[in-house]
Amino acid sequence: MNKVTVGLGFVLTATLLFGGGNHVPAAANVAQIGNLCKAEGVYVDRETDLMWQDAAYSDAEDGAQAKNRSAGKAGTLMHAMRYCNRLSYAGFTDWRLPTADELMEIHHRPGEHFENFRDKDFWSSTPTTDGKYYVVYPADAYKYKRNKSQSNFIRCVRCAAK
Repeated sequence: MNKVTVGLGFVLTATLLFGGGNHVPAAANVAQIGNLCKAEGVYVDRETDLMWQDAAYSDAEDGAQAKNRSAGKAGTLMHAMRYCNRLSYAGFTDWRLPTADELMEIHHRPGEHFENFRDKDFWSSTPTTDGKYYVVYPADAYKYKRNKSQSNFIRCVRCAAK
């Protein structure tokens, strides 16, 4: 009986020591997300070499988008283009409104890349054939046609290699 108790104790101790608990993922899993960078209110996508503005949205901007007005990072297409072209942010002045393809690409990837996320349409610089412009809805990463006078959110982009 004593040999069984000692043997059982040994098996239980070995199971607790080697059996798991809080396991740290292998370095290979971490390497898969190593091409992404979040710093100083920007998100840098190393795959496309684009730097995205990732600034917080204010109550005024949320209200402007909801009430079809323009304020800061929300507004009409012309407001969006002017906003990005005049933006001086994170030490750079060469910001622009992204294309629909760029917005779709970043939102098609798994995970949320932006700390300051909005579940509403974002303007692109891509025109449609019928005088409208595309917006991209982050939740499904698809583009939709919108009138230029409609208010949508704005997220500017620039080439990170510059």
